[in-house]
Amino acid sequence: MAGQSRSSNQLVVPQASAALNQMKYEVAQELGIQIPQDGYYGNMATRDAGSLGGYITRKLVQIAEQQLSGSQFR
Repeated sequence: MAGQSRSSNQLVVPQASAALNQMKYEVAQELGIQIPQDGYYGNMATRDAGSLGGYITRKLVQIAEQQLSGSQFR
């Protein structure tokens, strides 16, 4: 099943898929984590996968906060 995603998560904005994938590789590089070339994450350490997911989440929240701070709500 190499290269196939088993996730049941669906993107709210499917057009964001490429940007999210790029972010995953950028974050992995920042953290010094090697992403498996074949797409199989089963041999990746749980600690690395958790770090990668947590850091991506923090970056996404930061981006959202920056966008919201420019908006005015009444």
